[in-house]
Parts: sequence; C-alpha cells; structure tokens
Amino acid sequence: MKFEHLVEINDLNNPLVYIIQREQLWRGLVLRAKSPKLFVSYLDDAHISQSTDLGMQRVLRYGELEVSDQVRLALLDYVHYDVAAQKDIPQSSLRMTIEEPEQDALFVRFAYDDGHDAEQDAANEMYNEYRRSAYHEADVDTIRVIRELAEAGRLDSLPC
Repeated sequence: MKFEHLVEINDLNNPLVYIIQREQLWRGLVLRAKSPKLFVSYLDDAHISQSTDLGMQRVLRYGELEVSDQVRLALLDYVHYDVAAQKDIPQSSLRMTIEEPEQDALFVRFAYDDGHDAEQDAANEMYNEYRRSAYHEADVDTIRVIRELAEAGRLDSLPC
C-alpha cells in the first residue's frame, strides 16, 4: 500500500491561529523521532542505539513486540523512517516532508509505503482502508502535539 496525504500547518486565512515557523515544525518532527512516547501513547519504550545529525537507529517496544527502525533526517526538509523486514513485520517506510508553497504556508506530506505490490494491495483493500484512516488520524494528532509544543515555546530553543 502506498498512501500519502497533506496536513496543513498554518491557516493563513485565520488571523487568530498561531503561525508556526518552518524551524519549529522541523524541530517538532525531529522530536517525534527522538522522543516518540510524546506522540504515541501506546508505545511502551523507545531506545536510540545510534544517533548523528543525519539520523538514528531505534528500537521501539509495544508490549512484547519490538520494532527496529532507522530514521534519516534532511535538515528542514524531511524525516524518513525505514523499517526493515524483521520476524513477522514486513518492510515499510514513512516520509514526513515539509512543503511551503508560499511564505508561512506550511504543510507536511506524510507518505507511507508498505512494500506491497498492486496485487497484494487489492487483496488487502478492506484492511488498507482502515490503515489509511488510522494513519491519517495519527498524523493529524502528531501535528496537534507539535502545535501545542510550538505555542508553549518548547520548540524555540531545541537545536535544528
């Protein structure tokens, strides 16, 4: 299943909405990678085994299930999650890309790929519809948390 969607960050037509800057949004997306428990309530533990300015290796634990992934960072552009096939978990990826078609008009494009071909996607269409809905809801929630952190000033002093 390949699935992508945009989430608007700043509604420039609403003067009452706090305008998040690109740097704040970037810091929030990186914080989601470095401290995923702030964003995923059902995550039991997250351990970063390696970290550089270009990315990190992590192990996430959901009850008995452990998932290893690699996160790549492109400064102020995107955060890319790669999950290699492991045990009962197939290969998958997620890229969160910042888009700014005009000054302060920020969006995040969430692009998912579970590595399945068109035939597998057709066989799993009912399940995939549920997954698309769950992914969309989780992504909107991610932006909600980033907005709350930005409005509280918590994304102003973190390093880019």
